[in-house]
Amino acid sequence: MPKEFTDEFEPLLIKDFNGQKQPKLPNRSLVLAACAACIGGTFQFGYNISVINAPTTDVHNFINQTWIERYQTGIPESVLTLLWSTIVSIFTIGGLLGVTVGGTLSVKHGRKGTLLVNNAFAIIAALLMGLSYPTGYFELLIIGRFITGLNAGIGLCVQPLYLGEIAPTAFRGAMGMGTSISITLGLFAGQVVGLKELLGKEDSWPILLATTCVPAFLQLLILPWFPESPRYLLIDRGDIEGCKKALKQLHGVSRCDGELDDIEKEKRGLADFKAKTPWELLCDRSIRLQVLTVMLLNVAQQLNGINAIYFYANYLFTQSGISAERIPYVTLGTGACELVTALTCGIVIDRLGRKVLIMGGYILMSICCILFTLTLSYQSASPIVPYLSIASVFAFILSFGLGPGGVTNILTTELFTQATRPAAYIIAGSLNWLSFFLISMVFPFLVVWLEQYCFLVFMAVCTCMAIYIFFVLPETKNKTFIEIQNEFKSSKKARTVDATGMTQL
Repeated sequence: MPKEFTDEFEPLLIKDFNGQKQPKLPNRSLVLAACAACIGGTFQFGYNISVINAPTTDVHNFINQTWIERYQTGIPESVLTLLWSTIVSIFTIGGLLGVTVGGTLSVKHGRKGTLLVNNAFAIIAALLMGLSYPTGYFELLIIGRFITGLNAGIGLCVQPLYLGEIAPTAFRGAMGMGTSISITLGLFAGQVVGLKELLGKEDSWPILLATTCVPAFLQLLILPWFPESPRYLLIDRGDIEGCKKALKQLHGVSRCDGELDDIEKEKRGLADFKAKTPWELLCDRSIRLQVLTVMLLNVAQQLNGINAIYFYANYLFTQSGISAERIPYVTLGTGACELVTALTCGIVIDRLGRKVLIMGGYILMSICCILFTLTLSYQSASPIVPYLSIASVFAFILSFGLGPGGVTNILTTELFTQATRPAAYIIAGSLNWLSFFLISMVFPFLVVWLEQYCFLVFMAVCTCMAIYIFFVLPETKNKTFIEIQNEFKSSKKARTVDATGMTQL
């Protein structure tokens, strides 16, 4: 290993051999800090994706009524569709902008500080969307949705950074699953609040959209009681007293000294520490394989068919004879299914490992795509076939939650070090949001061209990712960051052969 890498990562090679027994459960304060970060972080992402579905008809009526009042004529159907599509999809544009600035803000203002400031965007967005109906300006919905996307993008970038840096190695996987759990919890909460019995009524939709401020206020009340990332305090800010205090609160007095020693040794190895920019990260050949892996994982997370499954769900439920009034409750079942899966993954991830879960998830998703195509092709063959399609939907969601849905963000944390991690999240998040926008725009046309066979495209994506993970991605469970780096370097050297057929050293 080159000397510069040895100097930088030598502290991470030193493990804790003091004979202390590893705790079976994380410290209570650590869990509460993670919950406080999640409620105003990635929870907002899931919540604002699902909550917009319930008031679709009511918002259409509001836009049409406003148009008539302004121009004394009904709105053309094409214009109404364009406005609604803009309200829904501009969320992704805001998210893309948010994730590009989130990494930079986390370096300048800290992980916790950025999360707290980010709540201002949620509150402003809630105010705009809540006032759209009484003021008669549907344009406020567009602006509000853009700002909610900005809030979600920053949260999706910074919250996993915070969770990854406050967690000890033994619980890094379980803590990292907080991102996936909070997203699915947000999706589920949005579906529940949008029911007709709650805020899904015709005259309640402005309040429904404005509820995005509730998680923001909760985080502003709770998160200040917990510390900034100890790693950020010591390495980025040089605040040793703040780091000690944070470690005592998060890990307990008994393990504080050991954790502090590790961070101090890492800081000494990073004497010239400077966080890299995304461009510098892309140009760094020493970690090119890690960058490529994270890019592929984040693109595949959106292009593996999970969004297409959700788009197709209502059609399948209708084909199965489920009435329109009962569809929201069946959809609620899919949300509950994904939430339970995320919780299960959080329990087993530090036992089974990341590679097994994500590779197995993609394999099962490939099988589900084949079953999905077959059941859609023979819908009229038997009354039971539509129900088999629904079973395939639930199986696909379970497979996604156990694998790509939960593990992808954790790997983005684990494949990089303190100097490169913020830039990695900017690149990964940008590709994730761009892929989300792409599939939202392309999938309707893909259905027209290929009909049910469009899921064979997603099968190919899932299969290719499973093969790539099997051959390239090392297991990262219970390994330090340098051990993970060394495995990538070893695999790269093993594939590099000179002209004489001898492995280059």
